[in-house]
Amino acid sequence: MTFGTARPFTIAARWVLPLAAIAIVSPVRAQVTAAEAEPAQTPSDLRPLASSDSIMNLERARRAMSEGLTAFQDGDEDLALEKLREARQISNQLSDFHGFLSAEFEGIDNEIYSENRSRARNAAQVRDEASYQLALLHRSRNQPELAVPLLIEVIGSQNPTRALGCQAYRELYELGFADTPFPRSDDRDCPRPN
Repeated sequence: MTFGTARPFTIAARWVLPLAAIAIVSPVRAQVTAAEAEPAQTPSDLRPLASSDSIMNLERARRAMSEGLTAFQDGDEDLALEKLREARQISNQLSDFHGFLSAEFEGIDNEIYSENRSRARNAAQVRDEASYQLALLHRSRNQPELAVPLLIEVIGSQNPTRALGCQAYRELYELGFADTPFPRSDDRDCPRPN
């Protein structure tokens, strides 16, 4: 009789346990299949700030400046103002951040130092171009008091011997903020931009 009572359990174990195992394995197998079906992540997925759409990317600042200049040419001064301010803000932050990183790695890792110094310079150039264009926009709107600080910032960053710095000084002279022209001789002109 002991044998008879054990037999039904053995038959049930033969059918129930394999079914339970299939039920457990099937979701795992389905998860693995779903994971295999997902496309592999690209390096840009793993580095979201490298995307040109990121607010922390210099390409976005360049694009905003280009859109601002186009809007200004099309007569949409409000959009031009918005886009040029965006370009200036993004590039200014990037210049500051990369300049900070560069300073922190000076003497520690020359490659990181040089890379960030170069990025800071590039961002500063875009910032200065956006600031200059923004000053011209303010000047066209008869708002010289808004143009002057931007022009002085450009001169401080670029130096008056460089093309953009020289042009900024000329704007200050034409506005009446500066009294002495530069370059002083009539036959000399501002250097051409690179």
